Amino acid sequence: MTALLTETPAVASDRPAPQQLRKPKMRADRRAVTISAWVAVIVFGGFALLPVYWLLATSLTPRTEVFSYPPRLFPKQITFDAYLALLDNPALFGYLRNSIIVSVITAVLSVIVSAYMGYAFSKFRYRGRRSLMYFVLASQMFPQALLLITLYTVFSAYGLLNTYAALVLSFTTFTLPLCVWMLKGFFDTIPDDLIEAALVDGASRMRIIHSVVLPLAAPGLVAAGLFAFVRGWNDFIFALTLAGPDKQTLPPGLVNTFIGEASTAWPELMAASLVVSLPVAIAFIALQRFLVGGMTAGAVKG
Repeated sequence: MTALLTETPAVASDRPAPQQLRKPKMRADRRAVTISAWVAVIVFGGFALLPVYWLLATSLTPRTEVFSYPPRLFPKQITFDAYLALLDNPALFGYLRNSIIVSVITAVLSVIVSAYMGYAFSKFRYRGRRSLMYFVLASQMFPQALLLITLYTVFSAYGLLNTYAALVLSFTTFTLPLCVWMLKGFFDTIPDDLIEAALVDGASRMRIIHSVVLPLAAPGLVAAGLFAFVRGWNDFIFALTLAGPDKQTLPPGLVNTFIGEASTAWPELMAASLVVSLPVAIAFIALQRFLVGGMTAGAVKG
């Protein structure tokens, strides 16, 4: 009897504690979640990057092997003739110049107008303010192609067809709603105490906007400008319809240059598409922290 009593605590002490049993299970669950996350990243990343790789592979493939069957994931023979052909085409440099002019002016104009509108929506209180805000946002609900005929008629009546002004005005019209709401959310995060302190010091409203508010909202301004720049750089249908051959930007210019009725120069088209995508990709990589900060501004309120 005494031996049984003395052995019982020893048997009980050899059992693992519940916390010790849960630790291996938690580590296994954590490892499974990590593996699943990496698998999802690889699958979706591959799905997103496959078109980019196909652009690169096709641009390095000789034209006689582009439609070889079965399709090759890796080119059998690598050639840079498609990229050399771009240098011998002066029309592409004209399209590039038009894209830079239109995109930069669109970005600057969108940032200037949306900065004042976003500040007015954020820091002023007046009758009809909320309705006007939703009215600006509601303009994004209409398909942009639906307004093409109306814009074409208006620009034709005022003699603006085949000009940079037609492209800039149309692109700015479509970028303003999102830019305004993006900057309004950023201005909402700026404390009103800073503005009141500047007013007490005798600063005017315009001085406050330019010297106090806008420097603090620099990430939001960069994000709005980048969005407007990309909108002007990538547009196809408006640039094709509203601009003539001398004012067309890169998207319609590439189509008119390399796609014909009888044949299509696929390696040259892929090479040109890859080259013209580099400025936007570089801008996103360089300014991604400003873009994320501008897009998420106002999402969390303290």
